[in-house]
Amino acid sequence: MKNHIRIAGASGFWGDTAAAVPQLLTVNDLDFLVFDYLAEVTLSIMASQKAKSDQAGYATDFVTITLKQHLKTILDRGIRVVSNAGGLNPKACVEAINALAGEQGLTVRVACVIGDDLMECEASFRESQRSEMYSGAGFPERVLSINAYLGAEPIARALDQGAQIVITGRCVDSAVTLGAMMHAFGWHRSVQSKPSAAMLDRFAQGTLAGHLIECGAQCTGGLFTDWQTVPDWDNIGFPVVEAYADGSFEIFKPEGTGGLISPATVSEQLLYEIGDPGAYVVPDVICDWTKVSIRACGLDRVRVEGARGLEAPSQYKVSVTAVDGWKNQALLVIAGEQAQAKAQRTAEALLRRTSRMLEQLGLAPYTETFVEVVGSEAMFGSFSRGTQTREVVLKIAVKSTSKKSLELFAREFAPAATSMAPGTTGFGQGRPSPSPVIRLFSFLEDKSKIPVQVMIDGICVDSTTRQDQVRLAVDHFGSSQGVERRHSAQDLMIEAGVDARLTATAGKAWMDPHWPKLTLLELAHGRSGDKGNIANIGLIVRRQEDFTWLLAAVDEAMLRRVFAHRQPLRIRRFPLEGIRAMNIMLEGVLGGGGMASLHTDNLAKAYAQVLLGAPLPCPPRMLHDWRPRQGLMDKPQTQ
Repeated sequence: MKNHIRIAGASGFWGDTAAAVPQLLTVNDLDFLVFDYLAEVTLSIMASQKAKSDQAGYATDFVTITLKQHLKTILDRGIRVVSNAGGLNPKACVEAINALAGEQGLTVRVACVIGDDLMECEASFRESQRSEMYSGAGFPERVLSINAYLGAEPIARALDQGAQIVITGRCVDSAVTLGAMMHAFGWHRSVQSKPSAAMLDRFAQGTLAGHLIECGAQCTGGLFTDWQTVPDWDNIGFPVVEAYADGSFEIFKPEGTGGLISPATVSEQLLYEIGDPGAYVVPDVICDWTKVSIRACGLDRVRVEGARGLEAPSQYKVSVTAVDGWKNQALLVIAGEQAQAKAQRTAEALLRRTSRMLEQLGLAPYTETFVEVVGSEAMFGSFSRGTQTREVVLKIAVKSTSKKSLELFAREFAPAATSMAPGTTGFGQGRPSPSPVIRLFSFLEDKSKIPVQVMIDGICVDSTTRQDQVRLAVDHFGSSQGVERRHSAQDLMIEAGVDARLTATAGKAWMDPHWPKLTLLELAHGRSGDKGNIANIGLIVRRQEDFTWLLAAVDEAMLRRVFAHRQPLRIRRFPLEGIRAMNIMLEGVLGGGGMASLHTDNLAKAYAQVLLGAPLPCPPRMLHDWRPRQGLMDKPQTQ
């Protein structure tokens, strides 16, 4: 066992830059390279590939590019690799690695973690009438993949067995890092007893370390709100965790690389797609990150402490990807005066024409249509600036149960170029092809029913079937009702320091037309993402003294005004006192989310930008410095 190790995050998704590994290999004393490749959309693509070939269904780039170029260097330096590149076919991935090593005259010990693929259980899940954990929908008919989100412990046990490379299928993204820390520091569970409180805190810290680096350069300045301050995007550095046996860790990037590591950039990544920060559930621990501190401890280096852990759930989350009809979309560029109005009229005409033709031909109608005029600030709803742009992209997206209906749509959008608005031109994409609608379906399954095995050279060297005795009901985003400490938004805000007087002041400020307004961007920075049909927005104040004002002023009423065009079903807000932040969940706003959605921003990547551009009452502390200028959104005179 070591006192400290270095773990580098080399991939945030399948398709991330090949420039990451060469720069990370310049880091001295590197112990682990970890790669995260999987998302639900990725699994659906892999399922299609595996259906065509028994040797497909994994992240081939990991073998044919990354390991082909760097395997010898990795082995020579004693660096160990952990990756979920196995996707839906981890055994085939292992075979490809062994074949590559043989071609290069190398010997490598590769372990394979299996047990997440539950496609063989499809019939039993359907017979038991499993319902979707978020919407309550019934089990889907046309299933592509069924995978449990496994944890870090089997990864640690594979490393214990001497594996130099560990390949998994579906596991939680952070598990590749936590597993390395479990192995290096001997953080294993005891079969006879539950982990101590101190050990659970270490698991929570290790999970946080994995969460911060799982998206690669998103931790080192990628997507940062203050993007102007981030140097050298072309050579942006990837993150390295220097982790210690007590669970604390620091994050830095390779010398000579671009990007930026600061409390602000790392705080944005902490908030990325986490839901309730006081109950972030993974198979190995339930994490409370509300008191986490992130502080600078050097140039492009931060120290992260304060995560707390609670007993792990007794169930795995299982995600199903299923086909639910077809979708198609057409793009047209429209230029000239009143471009937006011309685009709207074009869309209406095309949908009326094609709907009439479908009916005449006896083809299935559209089940959903969605029109966006890109360039008209359609994402901003009523908070659009209403600029009269003279150049827009019209996007018309449609769904149907019939592929033939969408083939007709693909044929009929083009005649708009000669029969409708002046200034209409193509977008260079040609005739669009229908594609399947892939819908996500999630439920919970007892760990005891999902045996997990570690395989080396075709032999099972470890079987992890133990489960915890505590059974917890998991709520949206994996928050656990069994560990709820506070029961209402009001309780949460009171605990964070928002009292009735401040709430009343914020309410008065919103109603008072003379109270100065500024943009939220001037008070905070943020990051947004998705989980299924839920948009997750994290906000971090720029100055600590504005924390309680942010919580009071960015209330449910304000959020409903900003996102009225998305009509959220429910809004939840969670304060994080440690980093002076708030995490927001908008449920039901993404048109089904992911590949099921017709929205341009189907993954909520721009939701933080929409919110940051909204007006907010000036904090009371700034009133005495206010200097009226022309225009409502002028900045107050502060230093």
